[in-house]
Amino acid sequence: MSTEHEVPIRDESIRLGQLLKLAGVVDDGAMARSVIELGEVSVDGAPEVRRGAQVRPGQSVIFAGQTIRVVAGG
Repeated sequence: MSTEHEVPIRDESIRLGQLLKLAGVVDDGAMARSVIELGEVSVDGAPEVRRGAQVRPGQSVIFAGQTIRVVAGG
């Protein structure tokens, strides 16, 4: 079953690895790097293998059946 939640960010964008940690779907940076490099994360429906990829408000990240919607604020 998939779940969806919004994660507000303060800046114009956030690095993908940081977003996964902020959203609480990974425990630490090492886990974030691993799941991203293994191709388990997608941004707006496309696989993303760069931990430093910039994610902006309005974009959606999917990992392990969870959809993370990035919103401005926070």
